[in-house]
Amino acid sequence: MVALNAENLSSLDFGDVAVPGYDRGAVTAGIVHFGVGGFHRAHQAMIVDSLMDAGGDLDWGICGVGVLASDARMRDVLRAQDGLYTLVLKHPDGRREARVVGSIVDYLFAPDDPDAVIKRMSDPATRIVSLTITEGGYNIDRVTGAFDALAPDVAHDATPGATPRTVFGLVTEALRRRREQGIPPFTVMSCDNIQGNGDVARRAFTAFARLKDAGLGDWVEASVAFPNSMVDRITPVTTDTDRAELVEQFGIEDAWPVVCEPFFQWVVEENFPLGRPRFTDASNDNGTVQVVTDVAPYERMKLRLLNVGHQAIAYFGFLSGYRFAHEAAQDPVIARFVRRYMDEEGTPTLQPLPGVDLEAYKTQLIQRFANQEVRDTLSRLCMESSDRITKWLLPVVRDQLASGGPVQLSAAIVASWARYADGYDENGDAIDVIDNLKERVTANAARQHDDPTAFIADRTIFGDLIDDDRFVEPYLWALESLYEFGARATLERLCPRSVSRQEQEQ
Repeated sequence: MVALNAENLSSLDFGDVAVPGYDRGAVTAGIVHFGVGGFHRAHQAMIVDSLMDAGGDLDWGICGVGVLASDARMRDVLRAQDGLYTLVLKHPDGRREARVVGSIVDYLFAPDDPDAVIKRMSDPATRIVSLTITEGGYNIDRVTGAFDALAPDVAHDATPGATPRTVFGLVTEALRRRREQGIPPFTVMSCDNIQGNGDVARRAFTAFARLKDAGLGDWVEASVAFPNSMVDRITPVTTDTDRAELVEQFGIEDAWPVVCEPFFQWVVEENFPLGRPRFTDASNDNGTVQVVTDVAPYERMKLRLLNVGHQAIAYFGFLSGYRFAHEAAQDPVIARFVRRYMDEEGTPTLQPLPGVDLEAYKTQLIQRFANQEVRDTLSRLCMESSDRITKWLLPVVRDQLASGGPVQLSAAIVASWARYADGYDENGDAIDVIDNLKERVTANAARQHDDPTAFIADRTIFGDLIDDDRFVEPYLWALESLYEFGARATLERLCPRSVSRQEQEQ
């Protein structure tokens, strides 16, 4: 067993593990990335590493940035490992495919030195600032869609002369300095699971810039590029078992490897005034990178089928006693429910997708969910539901209501969240609800025993859906069934086997 770092890289006997074949000393940072976690390292950092390994793009190295106190651990790990980490693909047949990724060449922890982060972004060499700051990280009100200027750290950063604490304060100050020095603005590229993530980022950063200076805000809106993007790769949380397996199979001691499924898709809008890496050249047998003029149809497909599909199995699966996504997806009753949601409620809201076989895509999604090697936890899929449900599922509900389509299955997913948020499973064991709005959603769930509509009556989360009986009635039916009959029995009542032609044909 050998610790992963630059000094040991050349001397390690990796066997079947791929290692960087380029001179990392020649790599310079052209990208600053906020939110270096598993998701970023499983796609963007991997793609840049592949391009460098193919003999180019050495000026597109990545400087990671952490803003939250919890990011200190990533700082310590990456510094100890000289930015290196191991990416392990978990194939359904049990095979492991490992590679060491070297595209992250620096990491800055903003609380240590905010000005160092600002200077790095102010450097003309930085041409892209990318983001994986989570669905809730953009500080956008769930109902109004407006930027929340009263959030404490945002309000602090907006005061004259404040030392920035937030990604908004840091990025905006760097843009201000570039404008002042006559340096063209970098591109801000969101990679988070939000429909129109570039548009959301533009709204958030422009709004914050206007809090600082109205003229600066106008300049950001007019001059900064915010391309939309969509990333599709299931990336579970790294566990101690993953670390131990890496040592056992490959002899690598890595404090924070990344594990993920083989499938990969990244669709990016072509909107990079200062250039970009040759993303499409990094496509391989496991997936593709597409640079297109309109990302919207692809991201809507992914968010409303894959991401909502995850929510469909998450709460029902957990309440049924499962703890891993593959266990729930392998249950034919749950799989039938997910497929019916995709066919009857998700798919009708999608835009045309030339060249995409939606039937094959949906079948593949169920197979991906059922990959037992990935061992994605249902608790991860149940996290931060107030952000995920509002951004992924409720738009489906509203589109279906607007067109007169059914919402029974979507309403059942919301009801399963409400039942989960009550804080105990069907065996009476406590559930650890993890959510930015935990106190609110758990309090609403507790009140639903006396007032069955209490959960969905919260207009800060659900808007005016409480006023539409077409949603409320199937929601109440599902919620009552969940308490009276249980999760799995509710799905059997919703989706009797005889109604699912696609499931019978598989």
